[in-house]
Amino acid sequence: MRTVALTALAPLAWGSTYAVTTELLPADRPLLTATLRALPAGLVLLAVTRRLPSGSWWWRSAVLGTLNIGVFFALLFVAAYRLPGGVAAVLGAIQPLLAAGLAVPLLGERFGRRALLAGTVGVFGVALVVLRATARLDAIGVLAGLAGAGAMAAGTVLTKRWGRPEGVGPLALTGWQLTAGGLLLLPVAALVEGAPPALSGTNLLGYGYLAVANTALAYWVWFRGIGRLPATSVAFLGLLSPVSAAVIGWAALGQSLNAVQLLGMALALGSTLLGQRSAGRPATTVVATSGSTSTGPTATTSTASAPAAPIAATPAAPTATVVPAAPVPALALAAIRKGEARSADLPQSGGPVEPVGRVAR
Repeated sequence: MRTVALTALAPLAWGSTYAVTTELLPADRPLLTATLRALPAGLVLLAVTRRLPSGSWWWRSAVLGTLNIGVFFALLFVAAYRLPGGVAAVLGAIQPLLAAGLAVPLLGERFGRRALLAGTVGVFGVALVVLRATARLDAIGVLAGLAGAGAMAAGTVLTKRWGRPEGVGPLALTGWQLTAGGLLLLPVAALVEGAPPALSGTNLLGYGYLAVANTALAYWVWFRGIGRLPATSVAFLGLLSPVSAAVIGWAALGQSLNAVQLLGMALALGSTLLGQRSAGRPATTVVATSGSTSTGPTATTSTASAPAAPIAATPAAPTATVVPAAPVPALALAAIRKGEARSADLPQSGGPVEPVGRVAR
């Protein structure tokens, strides 16, 4: 339960994105915000961990960064600008169901009636929290919202399936993905939105919070949780993000909360708890060993309660130094790095700037 509680901090933090974006950041710059969240945070984590991918982990990191960060952020912005934020949040709430379905063939996790019930109740609960009677639908926006949820679900399951190289902790894996996703977003933001505007001190404070607390630390916690929990269990925690956004909007922005929204929060929280109980246990915990080859990878395994599909493994990566792209509190990163050093040798395996609408991760 401690790992579940720690992993839940990520979607709870993502719930603050809407308030920070609307109160501290320049308007109508969603792709710039997404890029400044991902790329500086990724480069700083590369500098802290001093590790780069090697071998197959170059393309794996690119795939994971594209799914979890680049494509996910971009599609969520399309949905957020073409749909009310509430509709975009409801579409994003189907992610646990998609992840649970993908985890069956890729991870050997179970997907029973309890998981289906939890996912359905979760979508209904989120709808009660964020949906309004005046909500309008747009075909492109709906498709983008569904595709964004699918990208994040696929990224979550593949992160679990591929694990990480021996001696590489979740902090380095997070840096690889954020950098890959940020590099994908950078040219898109430049082409669509043009040159960035002049930034005020308030803007810089907002971007600093998003890059450090809401991205570098939150995604480190998220990917760490994927390595220790069933993928379905982690995906269900994403339902906490719209609940967090609604509470922050009420407490910090003076937004109202009515009885229907409170009922929706209770259903979403209940669905999250039920999702933890219904998620299949991870079948195998894997870390690649130095004896891995492209034709026959060798892995150190620790068998759990359910059978699993084979999980690919690759060699450890060489070290490299990267210059940080943005300031980060040195004591906080030093503490994280110290924790990574203690856990890196243990067997391990391998949510929206998300919509600028009523709810965002």
